[in-house]
Amino acid sequence: MSEPSSNLTARSGNLVTVPPLADEDRKPLKKKDIAADHPTWCPGCGDFSVLALYFKLIERRGIWHEKVTTVAGIGCSSRFPYFVQAHGVHYIHGRALPFASGVSLSRPDLHVFVFGGDGDAFSIGGNHLNHTARKNIKMTYVIMDNFVYGLTKKQTSPTSPIGFKSKTDTMGSKDRPINPMKQLVAAGASFIARTTSTNPKHLLDIMEKAMDHDGFSVIECLSECVEFYAGAFDASNPRKGGEFKEVPADHDVTNEEAAYQLAADPFPGYFGIFYQENRPTKNANETAIIESARSNVGEKQDWEILQATFNRMK
Repeated sequence: MSEPSSNLTARSGNLVTVPPLADEDRKPLKKKDIAADHPTWCPGCGDFSVLALYFKLIERRGIWHEKVTTVAGIGCSSRFPYFVQAHGVHYIHGRALPFASGVSLSRPDLHVFVFGGDGDAFSIGGNHLNHTARKNIKMTYVIMDNFVYGLTKKQTSPTSPIGFKSKTDTMGSKDRPINPMKQLVAAGASFIARTTSTNPKHLLDIMEKAMDHDGFSVIECLSECVEFYAGAFDASNPRKGGEFKEVPADHDVTNEEAAYQLAADPFPGYFGIFYQENRPTKNANETAIIESARSNVGEKQDWEILQATFNRMK
């Protein structure tokens, strides 16, 4: 990791440069250092668990403030950046991934985390999800799926099951819900996993593995909306009589067809890594293009290259 920027201190009316601390002299961040505003979710919301484990991940990995990058769209779960004391952006509805792509491609020293809900990811942002997946841009996208639009007070979402009664489907939804795992496999995401907010140990393990993956890693995390869809995921919670069925140990995560078959299992389905493939990222491909182009201009500075381009246009 790079050194933090130097501090400027006033002394006798003059600015004195204070040498930056060496990496090994910096104290690791604790939760109190990275927690910002108090979360405003409803009591019992599954998103609290995801946020707490995000803090734990930052602590465990020894990431510093200037290396924490949190991007989100619009929705209950997309309030994440407000609660993290570090660099972050609360972007517009469904457009978190394009913004995060720019951050990832321009700052290779950062690992970008994106947080969103099922509406932000699979409805208005569904097209961006597909294109970010096929381009394999390096970042981790955590989708807190609660099967309902919670922020706007209970409308049918892309993942709401058939029969779900909401303000937009008062007689019960008749539309077939999407299957997030199938869609992600088909779109070409290079790391696809599934977990729940009620199994913190599993969720943290998946988040760590997703962070280590060199490519576009996506996690669908079932996160209950206790206000507008209470009990939606009881079938996946052993404490409520459900079953947390992990991906079989002999599952080949490099087999796309096998991942698709796992995704066809009836709800609550399997939990774990469905698919993982190592292939060139857009970040690596873009870097190669830039290096190749620079090899043709020698030691010229950026402004000189730009000026030469303008001169050719005259």
